[in-house]
Amino acid sequence: MQIVHAPHLPIRENWLARRREEVLQPELAIVDAHHHLWDRQTGRYLADELRQDTGGGHRIVSTVYVQCRSMMRSHGPDAMKPVGEVEFANGVAAMFASGAYGASRCCEAIVGGADLALGHAVAPVLEKMLDVSDGRLRGIRNPLAWHDSEAVRSSPVVPPPDLMQRRSFIDGVQTLATYGLSLDAWVYHTQLDALYDLAVQAPNVTIVIDHFGGPLGIGPYIGEQAEVRRAWTAALRRLAHLPNTRMKLGGAGLTVFGFDFAAAELPPSSTDLAAAWAPMFETCVELFGAQRCMFESNFPVDKGMFGYTVLWNAFKRLAGSASPDERAALFSGTAASTYGLDLSGDKT
Repeated sequence: MQIVHAPHLPIRENWLARRREEVLQPELAIVDAHHHLWDRQTGRYLADELRQDTGGGHRIVSTVYVQCRSMMRSHGPDAMKPVGEVEFANGVAAMFASGAYGASRCCEAIVGGADLALGHAVAPVLEKMLDVSDGRLRGIRNPLAWHDSEAVRSSPVVPPPDLMQRRSFIDGVQTLATYGLSLDAWVYHTQLDALYDLAVQAPNVTIVIDHFGGPLGIGPYIGEQAEVRRAWTAALRRLAHLPNTRMKLGGAGLTVFGFDFAAAELPPSSTDLAAAWAPMFETCVELFGAQRCMFESNFPVDKGMFGYTVLWNAFKRLAGSASPDERAALFSGTAASTYGLDLSGDKT
């Protein structure tokens, strides 16, 4: 069992069970563009738990596993320790690819955690990850979310505040282009300008902005929603002008967003979630377009605030006025093109 001190909400299955909904549009093909797996002192979310959620009625055809420091190698050079996480995720992918776990091809794409601060020296690590992933490695993510307020924490790892500006890190990101790998970036809205500068310096790398671009709602931002929205929108507008950027819609179950659904007697309904997230969703789609946006669950992190079935119902409500082509992009097409997934056998 891994000991990790993460600022995530606990999963309360009995509380989640108090909200049941019928699955909306069960025929719609979905790629869950962002989830994790782990076995920690705070709980287990491995293949069985993932299968239970993805098998709950929504048509999850594929998923993208994203770095969370699970199953790191306990031996060998530090640079190679993140290879263990890719080996682990690839093993879970093989389990689902066998068909024994249902129709979903979970962990079909893998975003690993090679240390990009190694600069160009990260190349052997990337090559090893590609080798052990059986071709499933599609991107890299490093911890980037940083804020000077102790009240703003969303990860067990707090990076240096200037990591995105360091020459070695920029070199590491640029190295991703050699291998056709993308960069996933979880940053707060206060860091979006730094992410823009990084994306400009790596034009041949697809930069995937996680979790709505992180508009903060806790600590010094309580009661400052209007100013946060202004700064967040302005920063996203700059990023959207760069053709190598993509946006993930989700992750708002993280406590840093400031939503208090977990404090209620009943879990939120999909209508509740859609109403709360509509301003973020509408802004992101307006700026980036549906062809560059994708929905994500961010499970099990967000499972402390709502269930999987309710979450995807909320996304379907948010996309209620989208055209068929836009809906297909949001739920599967953008993720497939970003992470190199073949959905030719799945019809939306």
